[in-house]
Amino acid sequence: MTSRRKFLLAAPALALASSVPALAGANEKQLVHHVYFWLKNASSKDDLNKLIEGISSLRPIPTVRQFRIGVPAATTKRDVIDDSYAVSLFTVFDDIKGHDVYQEHPIHLKFIEKYSYLWNKVTVYDSMDI
Repeated sequence: MTSRRKFLLAAPALALASSVPALAGANEKQLVHHVYFWLKNASSKDDLNKLIEGISSLRPIPTVRQFRIGVPAATTKRDVIDDSYAVSLFTVFDDIKGHDVYQEHPIHLKFIEKYSYLWNKVTVYDSMDI
């Protein structure tokens, strides 16, 4: 009976201790890397598809935690909306180190080398969790 009572008293502490790593991970400051691409030939569906193919090649880089490719949404036009870009890439990294690994990764460097002829402008917004 005493060992059962000890277990029941210790169970909440064990449950809390086992959740500490998960809670610690939730408090890390992730980095969001959002890239917008403007095509040189904005009317070319082939160029758009090639760029999307190239961006898709970045997905396997191991430090990428979230990966999304998008095109401008058909939302109501407002002064604050810039929908002049062709494609966007949204990625999330655990931290700045993960982002830096991504920047120097051979897949990323090959992407730039192979597909940069398609765009005439790229804008990047990097932000950290607060």
